[in-house]
Amino acid sequence: MSTVGKELSLREFESHFRDLIRQLGQSSANVGCVACTGCKGCSNCTFCTDSDRLIRCHYCVRCLSCTDCSHCRDGKTLIGSQHCIECEGCTSSAYLVKSVACSGCTYCFGCVGLTGKDFHVLNEPYSRSEYFAVTRKLSKEMGL
Repeated sequence: MSTVGKELSLREFESHFRDLIRQLGQSSANVGCVACTGCKGCSNCTFCTDSDRLIRCHYCVRCLSCTDCSHCRDGKTLIGSQHCIECEGCTSSAYLVKSVACSGCTYCFGCVGLTGKDFHVLNEPYSRSEYFAVTRKLSKEMGL
């Protein structure tokens, strides 16, 4: 149904909008992807595995709805991030682990809602050497 040039009632709008939401994610075809395996609904990705609805991602594994990411694992709704593990809703970040809603951060572990921070664990700052000592132990215990 094309709505271009047509007046819509609120009822028609709401009905069509609900249909579009229902259709979201139903297509499992990948478009423009290279060497992706077990992926569904991805676009212009390379070497991703077991992921859904990625856009321009590379070497991501078990990720969902990420854009412009690389080397992430078990991430959800990441944007422009690299080397993130089990993170959700982070943007423009790198080397995060189990972090949520961080932006412009690097080397954060278990952080939530930080912006522009480096070397933090549970939102607390650490020196570079302390950070790696603490996270090495935690990562081993978590099996990461």
